[in-house]
Amino acid sequence: MDRTDSGGAARGATTRAPSSKALRGLDALNFFLADVRDGLGPYLAIYLIAVRGPDQGWNEATTGLVMTVAGILGLVAQTPAGALIDATNHKRAVVIGGAIAVTVSCLILPFISNFYLVTATQSIAHVAGTIFPPALAAITLGVVGPKMFAKRIGRNEGFNHAGNAASAAIAGGLAYFFGPIVVFWLMGVLAALSIGAMLLVPADAIDDDLARGMTEAEAKADEQPSGLATLLQNKPLMLFAVLCAIFHLSNAAMLTSVGQLLTHLSGKDHATSLIAVCIVAAQCVMVPVAIFVGARADIIGRKPIFLAAFGVLALRGVLYTLSDNPFWLVGVQLLDGVGAGIYGALFPIVVADLTRGAGRFNAAQGAVATAQGVGASVSATLAGLIIVSAGYSTAFLALAAIAGLGFVLYLTLMPETRGGAAASGSPDSGTGLPPAVPASA
Repeated sequence: MDRTDSGGAARGATTRAPSSKALRGLDALNFFLADVRDGLGPYLAIYLIAVRGPDQGWNEATTGLVMTVAGILGLVAQTPAGALIDATNHKRAVVIGGAIAVTVSCLILPFISNFYLVTATQSIAHVAGTIFPPALAAITLGVVGPKMFAKRIGRNEGFNHAGNAASAAIAGGLAYFFGPIVVFWLMGVLAALSIGAMLLVPADAIDDDLARGMTEAEAKADEQPSGLATLLQNKPLMLFAVLCAIFHLSNAAMLTSVGQLLTHLSGKDHATSLIAVCIVAAQCVMVPVAIFVGARADIIGRKPIFLAAFGVLALRGVLYTLSDNPFWLVGVQLLDGVGAGIYGALFPIVVADLTRGAGRFNAAQGAVATAQGVGASVSATLAGLIIVSAGYSTAFLALAAIAGLGFVLYLTLMPETRGGAAASGSPDSGTGLPPAVPASA
């Protein structure tokens, strides 16, 4: 398997020299796909509550139910989506198809009002959106190789957050003049640009063996990926999945709840602009945080940085309760840039640590993302019910307590995964764990 690609590196080699065109394509893809990959995100709640409103049967509880149903269907698709990325040699086509499906599903929303139709369109968007995280990580790993993966993932996340900040700023500015409907126009434009960016990455620049998480020796020996059942035998991976679920159980509903609170405080005419300010503020912080994590994760280690994410998330939930002033709420939202910035950069790195050599990197991402999705889906309904019954402050404190629980569990149970030590059961891992994922089934 001594084939060469357009980047000039042997396929299967762990040290690669990707072309500048491929790297620029990755930058552009992460930038333009940033807003598309999450669909309407927090704008969905604002649109349904502020534009449709109680007269059409929409409040915090019904909006949360839509997000929960769509989230559940999306999370069911997570592991199959990752397995698809492992199996396919047409990763660019999968990304393009996902972008089209998410965008069309969201663009239909202004023309429908029925609860079941709204739920169906958002469910399609969630299912299609499960493609993007494993696909982007796989394409990156296949282009740059494992030695440069952590640093490149930090750069990816930096461009992703910069794209979110730019699109939110544009949406906020235009929404002031044209209303919440502007987010739909913006999604269409960004989807077209993301497709163009994907085409900038040459197909032959992606090493499909490395993209699955195979090692150089396994790729040269034509070894097959391990069975999916081996993922269940990886105890550190399963623990990490639980911790990711806890993180998103706390985090997912915070921005949505802030958006709903701002809608009540400022009215529907300004809610979209204010939530855009929240997003821009957080995303601007996420850019340097993600780049820092990518550059320093191999030096500092994964565990101390991840603990910081849980700690900041808990603090953020508490601070939301101290004032209803819109400027205070926007200021607290800056902390989302720290917590989410760390999580986004470390998630694929830790999964890669724990699955190295198994050839199931993307299936493992999907499996962990399924747990993450469970937490995120339940979060929306949980927060909505607490808000309706006990108010916003109680909801924020409950979410903060969940983050505190995650901090304690990560501190006491999760091993350091730097260098794949936890997965390999090496003496320096400090865990005493057996090998977590065999190299082949």
